[in-house]
Amino acid sequence: MSKSLITLLFLGLFTVFAQAQKETIKKAEVDSLQTELKKEGIVVVDTLKSKKKEINPLAPSKAAFYSAVFPGLGQIYNKRYWKVPIVYGAIGAAIYGYTWNDKQYDRVRTAFKRRQAGFTDDEFYDPNGTGNGPLIDSEDLQNEQERFQTDRDLLLLVSIALYALNIVDANVDAHLKQFNVDDDLSFDMEPYIQVDPVSNTPHYGMAMIIKF
Repeated sequence: MSKSLITLLFLGLFTVFAQAQKETIKKAEVDSLQTELKKEGIVVVDTLKSKKKEINPLAPSKAAFYSAVFPGLGQIYNKRYWKVPIVYGAIGAAIYGYTWNDKQYDRVRTAFKRRQAGFTDDEFYDPNGTGNGPLIDSEDLQNEQERFQTDRDLLLLVSIALYALNIVDANVDAHLKQFNVDDDLSFDMEPYIQVDPVSNTPHYGMAMIIKF
């Protein structure tokens, strides 16, 4: 039994040694080939290194600044062109709704103020000239005035929120574009032995290795 164990250990060590020797020879051949190619003026490019992109830490700030100056410009800077119509459509619709409600509010408020002053010549009193009295009475004018004012103020807040969201989207998108998703990422765990220099006692454990 002991002889078999010794034989297996010997074969294992021999295999490891042979594999290490093979890797050393292979690396030496690659280094030698690269040296010869460089002498002949041929540039050797490491494909793994060439895949990695340089990170621009100012890109998110630039994208946010561009979107703050002009909505959609940060999305163009990030080359997310398909988002530009969405930004313009959302903000444009909110601004249009705000403008329309503000115009209706001014009309109703003007008529309500003239009714309170005792006039009967506003556009909502007798628009068809039938002489049947006000088409919309003062109480309804007041209610419509408050409704248009509420809708106008709400759409103003929506417009501001969409403008801020446009800036946040450009900033976050610029961050995500620089997120490292290369294949040259690895995670490994392997045993290790650490010897105490004082007591000369070995300590065993596991090492976690992360390569970026």
